[in-house]
Amino acid sequence: MAKRERVVRMSVELPLWRALAGYRVLTMLYALLLLPLNPDKFERPWVAYTFLAFLTVWTLVTLPYVRSAAACTRPFLAADLTVALTGIMLTLVADAHAQQIDGPTLPSIWTAGSVLAFALKGGWRWAGFASSLVAVANMVERGDPTGDTFHNVLLVWVASIAMGYVVEVARASERTLARALEIEAATRERERLARDIHDGVLQVLAMVQRRGTALGGEAAELGRMAGDQEVALRTLVSSGLVPASRASEDASQGALVRAVDDDAPGGRRPGAGEEPGDCDLRSLLAPRTGARVTLSEPGAPVLLPAVAATELAAAVGAALDNVERHAGAGAHAWILVEDWPDEVIVTVRDDGPGIPDGRLAQAEGEGRLGVALSIRGRLRDLGGTAELISVPGQGTEVELKVPRTAGPPRGKDGA
Repeated sequence: MAKRERVVRMSVELPLWRALAGYRVLTMLYALLLLPLNPDKFERPWVAYTFLAFLTVWTLVTLPYVRSAAACTRPFLAADLTVALTGIMLTLVADAHAQQIDGPTLPSIWTAGSVLAFALKGGWRWAGFASSLVAVANMVERGDPTGDTFHNVLLVWVASIAMGYVVEVARASERTLARALEIEAATRERERLARDIHDGVLQVLAMVQRRGTALGGEAAELGRMAGDQEVALRTLVSSGLVPASRASEDASQGALVRAVDDDAPGGRRPGAGEEPGDCDLRSLLAPRTGARVTLSEPGAPVLLPAVAATELAAAVGAALDNVERHAGAGAHAWILVEDWPDEVIVTVRDDGPGIPDGRLAQAEGEGRLGVALSIRGRLRDLGGTAELISVPGQGTEVELKVPRTAGPPRGKDGA
């Protein structure tokens, strides 16, 4: 089964850039409406008409530059701020009495969009620089600034700096979340590899050690070496694992989304009532049966997504391996499959001596992570649970529950 895990980045800045583009267009239209509403205000209306025509063309042509931080280059920011400052100063040319009448400048509130672009691009420091230049230009244009002028200048200055600070915090949070999800993805991959190693390499090394000790001679030395390698490999696997962080499933709080693609095993075609990619759990459990392993199933297909069915069957296999290894050569095991509308339950029971109290915690401390990873780890990744009940002298029972909608790992905690 081929598995590919990727992290899809969703920038929290994108809505802000879209809002800025809309703000520039709307404020451009507002500036265009001011001239017809005040036809007698300007002694040189041709100056106002020329600038507003240029402002309209500039706003529409530069819309691609305000779609993202990467597109908003420094030369564009400098040119955009120059247009805003030029419009403010041209107000004196178009209206000789502009300093005596407390009215709007030619670009009006469009100027704030230029300052906000600085805030989104470079943070609060860039915003403070741009808004300070706009404030100076407004003071010069007014000559004798009024209280309203100071109020408007201060409002733009505070709002732009606040916006720049918010953007910096959002970027830092996005980087932190991206790093956390990368760590989680790496952790889950290590867990998957650890399960595979436990189910394969470690089991073989343990068998070689037992057989070599039983045979004696040179085989005993080979068994001792296999035992040393088993201990070293268990130590390496256990030390490489860190607790998986829990990713938020709330889309409103997340900036990143993890996506997992799996190639379903087998090339068979889906049967009646079976979705593409579904797998009959019975076909995966049947090879596990034998003289000492009995399978009881509903007699009808037990359909699960291929990923869930494969992982559940592997967890059952790990439980049976534990029976063979710890319950003795004469122990019997029974597998019971229950197919419910909302979940599938598989119970593995044996008639062995059971597990002494505290043995599981001791084994996990020694790096023997069969139950923790091969069983509970798999069920946790599927959003299910694994319960282990054992009474010394009365055998062991492992109950595995997987929800009907189980699929690729979703980052939920298991039992």
